Amino acid sequence: MIAQVTHPYNLQKALRQVEVNKGSAGVDGLKTIQLADYFREHKPALLEDIRNDRYLPQPILGVEIPKGNGKTRLLGIPTVVDRLLQQAVSQAMMPRFEKDFSVNSFGFRPNKNARQAVGKALGNIHEGYNYIVDIDLKTFFDEVDHCLLMNLIYQKVKCPTTLRLIRKWLRVPILIKGKLVKRRKGVPQGSPISPLLSNILLHELDKELTRKGLKFVRYADDFSIYTKSKYQAKTVGNAIFLFLKDKLKLTINREKSGIRKPIQFTILGFSFAS
Repeated sequence: MIAQVTHPYNLQKALRQVEVNKGSAGVDGLKTIQLADYFREHKPALLEDIRNDRYLPQPILGVEIPKGNGKTRLLGIPTVVDRLLQQAVSQAMMPRFEKDFSVNSFGFRPNKNARQAVGKALGNIHEGYNYIVDIDLKTFFDEVDHCLLMNLIYQKVKCPTTLRLIRKWLRVPILIKGKLVKRRKGVPQGSPISPLLSNILLHELDKELTRKGLKFVRYADDFSIYTKSKYQAKTVGNAIFLFLKDKLKLTINREKSGIRKPIQFTILGFSFAS
């Protein structure tokens, strides 16, 4: 796969995407507007380092972003070079996983969007599935288990060089207020490869919900399950709580999770009238 990752067309496509996304500079101060010239000059040495396993990503820059509730969330900003390489790997990996992803998964996928997710939720409600198991995953991006994730990736990606790159990106430290902090779990929000990695892990949840024959909608780590009775909603909620905890090593935020009627329910900022 590394040949596909480093193919000139794939790298050029990744470069354009990073330039379009813009974003702040990482720890080295290099800006997206400078990336094309820098990459053109250093590309041969960089690709040689990757092929010979000498490439080391730079630390992620940790930036606290205010949330609506007065709290903050930590955004991890890789250098623009690391963003380019992550984008290239993501582009090469995506087709291998995309074909198996659930039709009920709408986040960070080609030709899928939030409006479709809301439409699917509304369709479920109109069909009489009026008891909604609304689950909030507690700091999902900070809790992803690296070993579990790498094992899932290995099912479809056997290239040792590509796997080592991903492992390095997962483990690279984050610079927070001048101090380097080691990372033993989690995927940094702000990295181009993080959306795909999160979908790879949560596809295991999609498969479990599908196996149980349940109606559900998932947009990244935001998901809800639709049932026809309060009893079924409680039973399903308890079962999925255990699945997330035992199989995926993820924690539910109990304060924000619960069983809702449509009028009490909000999905991706949209609410439903009675």
